[in-house]
Formats: sequence, structure tokens, C-alpha cells
Amino acid sequence: MKICVLGLWHLGSVTAACGAKYFDVVGLDFDAANIAKLNSGQAPLLEPGLNELIAAGLAAKNLSFTTDPKIACAHADVLWLTYDTPVNESDESDVDFVLGNLRRALPSLPTGALVLISAQLPVGTCAKLEKEFPQFHFACSPENLRLGKAIDSFEKAERAIVGIRTEAKKALLEQLFKPFAAQTIFMRTESAEMVKHALNSFLALSITFINEVARLCEHTGADAKEVSVGLKSEARIGPKAYLGPGGPFAGGTLARDVVTLSKLAEANGEKISVIPAIKQSNDLHRGWAFRRLQSRLGDLRGKKISVLGLTYTTNTDTLRRSAAVELCQQLLAAGATVFAFDPAVKKLPSELNSVSLGNDISAALAGADAAAVCTEWPQFRQADWAKIIPQMRSPVFVDANRFLEKELKGLSGVEHLSVGRA
Repeated sequence: MKICVLGLWHLGSVTAACGAKYFDVVGLDFDAANIAKLNSGQAPLLEPGLNELIAAGLAAKNLSFTTDPKIACAHADVLWLTYDTPVNESDESDVDFVLGNLRRALPSLPTGALVLISAQLPVGTCAKLEKEFPQFHFACSPENLRLGKAIDSFEKAERAIVGIRTEAKKALLEQLFKPFAAQTIFMRTESAEMVKHALNSFLALSITFINEVARLCEHTGADAKEVSVGLKSEARIGPKAYLGPGGPFAGGTLARDVVTLSKLAEANGEKISVIPAIKQSNDLHRGWAFRRLQSRLGDLRGKKISVLGLTYTTNTDTLRRSAAVELCQQLLAAGATVFAFDPAVKKLPSELNSVSLGNDISAALAGADAAAVCTEWPQFRQADWAKIIPQMRSPVFVDANRFLEKELKGLSGVEHLSVGRA
């Protein structure tokens, strides 16, 4: 099987590299600098194991990268659309960007080929494309990757959701997903598109629900971690439920689908209340760490606050939509002096010019009035906290997810503030 993977950032790079273990894959992207980097064996962003997987595919000649759609699509059985759909600051998807690039590639694709859409696009996209390009078959398989754990989640998926209109390409899709998923669940295209919106929105709902419960726990003496254990012990909820009290959901992935469903309701004159409230609740919770620092320290002007971790999540160097970056901006606006440390960040973006970037944890925390634990890098747990704590002016830790609970427990004078604990 010959596959063209179109759109080579996180989702596309992982898809192309994993796919090349079993198929002949050509990666297509119209960013020449990105293609040059990939052809040298370098992924466009940090993802554990991805550089090695790309290099292996290149060496085996099962993987190549190009900016030329004629080269990439000429003999393809499948064009796999894998753009990480951009979102603006209001969590609205830039659908035109993705579909514009798809339209640049389709004239080079053989008639009768399959276009498989894994990019995050609104429900109804396949139907529109079928009318515009009746010479192709269209299918939808929502992506299910996680930054920092993407290869494992791609190669060991519990299931693949696939929406397709006809039986014509079903066998091809079964062959495509067989190496990666324990089962393939087929449904109509609109249902598969809706699965992604609904799944992300449900996960977002779970997170916002437990965080609202947790904030009530802070006022009543209840412990939200214990409440979470009680909820997950209920068979109708289950142990894997997204009910861990802590920080808000960040980035644009979950919020994008909440906004998509909210706009879908508005466009169709359907009044809904639960789904729009998810984003409202999460936006409020995004200010928890800043409010907790204010409640503990009062006026933040002149106070030194250390921020541990800046990236969106661990095992990536992505800062876009990071809750830690937002916290730094809030602290600076309040007049605080901000120091930060992140093992994956060597240079700060322009909006954080006033933040001092430490070379290690100790340098970032020296003389600090408080510290906020934002990205849960394992290196933070390995630090010698017994030596670091005395260097702080005031050992106050705002740690939403209780990441350093064991490490800080019992250390003299430490105040450990977490979501859902009085």
C-alpha cells in the first residue's frame, strides 16, 4: 500500500513515521524548511522516539518527504490528511487552512483513491468534500494522540474509529489499521466526525466537573483526591474516568471541540447549556494558581515567584497555549518578579522577555517567596529538596495536581497548596 501523509507537524510526523514500518509512505507538506528538517531525520517538535523512528524509515527507504504533490500523490492508494488544525485564541478552528492545503494536493491524486481525514475538522466536512470531489472516496478516522506519548498511543490503540460512506474501501482501511489497533469500528462518516467532538467534550466535562467539586472541597474540609477515589470506585463511573482534581485542561485540543459543538448548536438553532458551560468553567479554573498565590502572599508587587515547568506538557518543547506561560504573564502584570526553569526550554519567547530563565531548579528557586509547579517533569521529583528549600525566602508551593506531594512532605516550613485540599 502506498500512502501520502499530508500535513507534517505532530500528528502527521507520527503517522508517517509509524506507517512507514508497514507501508510505503511519502510525507507531503508545503513548508520547505519543515521538509528539509524531516529529510535530515529531525521531527518538527520534541516527541520521544520520533527522531529515531523517522531516521529508521528514511534508512529503510520506506519513508520520504517532499513539498511536491505530484511526487507524493502520483501513485498513492491513500491520501491521509493529518494537519494539526490551528486554533485561534478563542479556540476556533482554522478549517480553511487545512482544506486549502488539501485542495492543493488533490489534483495530483489518482481518481478513485481514498482520502482519509484525521485532522480535526467539523462534522459534515466529509459530506462537503464528497460533493466537491466526487472522483475520490472519503473517510474519517479521528486522531487519538497525546503529546509526549504519541508513538505508543498510535501503535497500541485500543480501537480505531473509522467513518466511511460505502463498502468500497472498507478492506483497504482494515488493512491500514490492522498493525496499529486492536479493533476497527466502522460507522457513517458523520458519526465518526461527531465521535471526536463528543469524546473530547466529555473528557473536558469530566475535568471541569471534578475541579468545581474540588474548589468546594477547599472550603469544606473535604479532600478532592479522596472524593475522586470514591467516585471512581462506582462501577457506573470506573477507574479510568477523567476525575483527577488539579489544573485546567490546557492547549486547544479539548476546547476546540467544545467550541465546535457550541457553534454547531448555534448554527442549527439548537439551545444547549451544558457544553458551552464547560469552557466557561475551565476558563475560570485557569486562574486558580494565580488566585492561590494572591490569597497567600497578598500584593504580588516585588515578590519573587518561581515557575517550575513552562511547556504545554512533559516530553515536548511546545509552549503554545501553555497554562504556565499564561501564569507568567499574569504574575508579570501584577508586578511580580518571575523566575522559571524547564528542562526542555533554552530560550523564552518574546512575550516572556521579563521572565528570568534559570539553568536549574536551585537557581530558579533561590530567594523565592513562592513557587508554582506547572509542568510535571520527572526531574523535579529527583531534585534535592532538603537542600533547595532553605534557599527560598518562603517555601510556599502552589502545586495544582500535588505532583511533589511525597517529595515535600515532612520538610520543615513547607506550605503545599493544591486543588481540592483545604
